[in-house]
Amino acid sequence: MATIRDVAVMERTARREGQIQFARGRGGLGRLNGRVSHVLLIAAAALIGASLLFPFWGMNLRAPQYPGGLQAQISITHLSGDVQELNGLNHYIGMMKMDEAAALERSLAVYLIPAFALLTLAAAFVRRRWWWLLVIPALGLPVVFMADLAAWLYYAGHALDPRAPLSSSIKPFTPPLLGEGKIGQFNVIASFEMGFYLVLAASILIAAAIALRWRAATTRAVR
Repeated sequence: MATIRDVAVMERTARREGQIQFARGRGGLGRLNGRVSHVLLIAAAALIGASLLFPFWGMNLRAPQYPGGLQAQISITHLSGDVQELNGLNHYIGMMKMDEAAALERSLAVYLIPAFALLTLAAAFVRRRWWWLLVIPALGLPVVFMADLAAWLYYAGHALDPRAPLSSSIKPFTPPLLGEGKIGQFNVIASFEMGFYLVLAASILIAAAIALRWRAATTRAVR
C-alpha cells in the first residue's frame, strides 16, 4: 500500500513528465514556425522580383474626342501606353511630361528592387537576431510607392506652367491616386496594377514571417 511519501513522489514525477512533454510540444511548434517563415520569405522574394515584369499603377482618360480612351501604365522602372499623346495634351495646360516625373526613383529602382528581393531571400537563411533589418526595405515598399506617387501627382497638377496655351482654362488639380476623377473635359480612372499587388502580397508574407519567428523565439525563451 502506497504511503503518503510515495504518493508525493509520484505526483512530482508526473508533473515533471508533463512539463517535459509540454516543452517538447512548444519546441516542435517553434521549429514549425521557423520552417514556415523560411518558406514565406522565399516566396516574398520571388514576388518582389516578379513585380519588375508588371505595371504598378495605371490610368485611363476618356473624352468625347477619344472614344477609345488614352491609357498609361507606370512600372517601377518605366512608363508605357499612350505616353506621347498624353504629354502632348499636358503641354497645352502647362503640365509636366509624364516621363519627367519620378525619373530619379525609376533609375534607382532598377537596382533597388532586385536588391530588396535578394535581401529578403537572404533573410530566409539568416538566424541572427538582426535578420529582420534585412526585410524592412521590402516591407515598406508598397507604402513608399503610394506616398511617392501621390506626391508626384499633386506636384504635377499644381506646378502648371502659366505660359501654356490653355493655362487660363484650368485650375490646379490633383489627379486621382485610386478611383475616378475629372481633369478638364477628361474623366480619369486610376488603379493599382499587378506589380503593386505583388509587392503588397510580399509585404504581407514578410509581416507573417516576422510574427512567426518572433513566436518561435519566444517559445525558445520560455523553454
